[in-house]
Amino acid sequence: MKKLLVCGAGGFIGGHLVKRLKKQGHWVRGVDLKLHEFSDSPADEFILGDLTDQEFVRQILDMPFDEVYQLASDMGGAGYIFTGDNDANLMHNSASINLNIIREANKMGVKKIFYSSSACIYPEYNQMDPANPKCAESSAYPAAPDSEYGWEKLFSERLYLAFNKNYGLDIRIARFHNVFGPEGTWVGGKEKAPAAICRKVAEAAENGFIDVWGDGLQTRSFLYIDECLEAVERLMESNFIGPVNIGSEEMVSLNQLAAMVMKIANKPLSINNIPVSYTGVRGRNSDNKLIKQALGWAPSRPLAEGLTKTYEWIQEQVSVSRPVLAE
Repeated sequence: MKKLLVCGAGGFIGGHLVKRLKKQGHWVRGVDLKLHEFSDSPADEFILGDLTDQEFVRQILDMPFDEVYQLASDMGGAGYIFTGDNDANLMHNSASINLNIIREANKMGVKKIFYSSSACIYPEYNQMDPANPKCAESSAYPAAPDSEYGWEKLFSERLYLAFNKNYGLDIRIARFHNVFGPEGTWVGGKEKAPAAICRKVAEAAENGFIDVWGDGLQTRSFLYIDECLEAVERLMESNFIGPVNIGSEEMVSLNQLAAMVMKIANKPLSINNIPVSYTGVRGRNSDNKLIKQALGWAPSRPLAEGLTKTYEWIQEQVSVSRPVLAE
């Protein structure tokens, strides 16, 4: 049994990670600003607090954990990251969290630490063609992310790599590509595209329409939560530091994503593409050559499988909360 710390345990990926680690028989301490919104955490300890506070980080990193999983950050979907209204908080809060955690982890002799970076670190200039985005790990430089969120993630990657180089801290870095699934944010402005579209379809009247931001031709790939966690586990068990992409290569346009959800829901809706100024890059898709080479593994489940499970969960949430949403 390992002693593990999960930072960001009240979030979507962190919440699922805690469940997986507990099923494997480990002792887990979860930490976050908030409890998980949709289910009770099975963590042995769940401590509420602000990881931007140095003193709080010293309190929760009070032993040489076997593994620390650092997923905590200030984040959200396109409606939060790309408007420009939250740039200062995105950079300051997330950078502070990583600076605090890496310093204390090194002081306490943590045996291994995982850092969740993001596909948002990739240069905007390589993602202008929706049919042919370039997101190989080696393409990150010359750096030119399209958001301050991406810049902070890139800085923190280098922070963890520097502690590995100078202090020998055993690290693993993964660049997540649009992870989705049940028990994630689905309303309120921080939800990501799969959840937002599932919600819109679930709420739409029969033979009605849904809004899709932009022209709907922008492309992305989406990774189901179970495969994300399997990849993290394989990375942690390997000798490969990274950074490495953890994502799917099944690229679709947002209009295609909406059509898939409509088919799952058996709702023949129309798509109303609405102009907005913050849709992000035109194309993004995980390049999985390195993960196949380094770990002998890559995601294999079709997008429709994960979308079906996610839609069913969000449809249930909409049904329960409909009177509130209608007010």
